[in-house]
Amino acid sequence: MTQPIPSRRGQDRPRLLDLFCCSGGAGAGYAAAGFDVDGVDIVHRPRYPFGFRQGDAVEHLAALIASGKIERYTFVHASPPCQAYCAITKGTHRDRENNHPRLYEPVRDLLAQTQVPYVIENPAARPDVVLCGQMFGLGVLRHRNFETGNWFTLAIPHVKHRGRVRGWRHGAYFEGPYIAAYGKGGGKGEVPEIQAAMGITWTDVREELTEAIPPAYTEWLGRAYLTQQETTVAA
Repeated sequence: MTQPIPSRRGQDRPRLLDLFCCSGGAGAGYAAAGFDVDGVDIVHRPRYPFGFRQGDAVEHLAALIASGKIERYTFVHASPPCQAYCAITKGTHRDRENNHPRLYEPVRDLLAQTQVPYVIENPAARPDVVLCGQMFGLGVLRHRNFETGNWFTLAIPHVKHRGRVRGWRHGAYFEGPYIAAYGKGGGKGEVPEIQAAMGITWTDVREELTEAIPPAYTEWLGRAYLTQQETTVAA
């Protein structure tokens, strides 16, 4: 397995807080864009390739705001758990809807108290930017909503998919250029396929891969923010 991406910290790199960081898919994209990254997750994530703190992300954010230490960060990314808001829970698994934490709203409300630019990734998030793997030539589709706060960027147009997601659907098997990077069986991607399709090499844990954001998404968001700031300073 490839070694973790080095953090490459430097005094001239802006600092980013990666809440609900999981294995670092989002963090890796922001690091590639030019940020130093600090991750927080309630689960121990030994493969997280940047600075890591285990703890409750909402409590950590609230404490940073109360102490004023949130100002050490140039940018905040948050990916609160999506299970309570996703389509499958609201559809075939409605009986399980109350089994999952609803953290999008408290995270949004906390971040709205600050002046720090932020992004929230969640199915319930306002779809200011919607990104898809095909936009970056990836082997997954994985559409994701990104809500921007205290800054904005123009969304990029969605592009036509090249075909279907490979696997079984309603009793029929379909070939296609994309893999299903979630669940098991039914033609869904194996771990090496998911790693290659998403551009994630530093973890081979299926649960971490299936929850990850492809780094290409957040690299694009991070570069959009930094380019905007450079343009503003130059003006």
